[in-house]
Amino acid sequence: MNRTFDFRLYRPLLLITGLVLVVALPTAAVVGDAAAGKTKAKACVTCHGLDGISRMPDAPNLSGQIPEYLALQLRAYKSGERRHPVMNVIAKPLSDEDIDDLATWYSEIEVTVTPPQ
Repeated sequence: MNRTFDFRLYRPLLLITGLVLVVALPTAAVVGDAAAGKTKAKACVTCHGLDGISRMPDAPNLSGQIPEYLALQLRAYKSGERRHPVMNVIAKPLSDEDIDDLATWYSEIEVTVTPPQ
């Protein structure tokens, strides 16, 4: 007796199961204290500006960025995975809480953009 398994019969079940797993997985949401982040951001002002808008050509704007992105980049600088002579030194002593606070602060600064006419 030749038995083959036909996945087409189970496609809807597999799709629903996959969607449930994706929704159920924990997200890496950054939940920090913006007020604490504002205080901690004083060390960032020289390169990234008072409002998170950079005044230096090799420093990115931080305002309005997605907090998960900011936290990921700071952690990469802290671990040495991402290299920059200044940022590696600045990020090294930051705790996870510091990073989340900074990411929250900068992400909550609203940025408006006006395209050219």
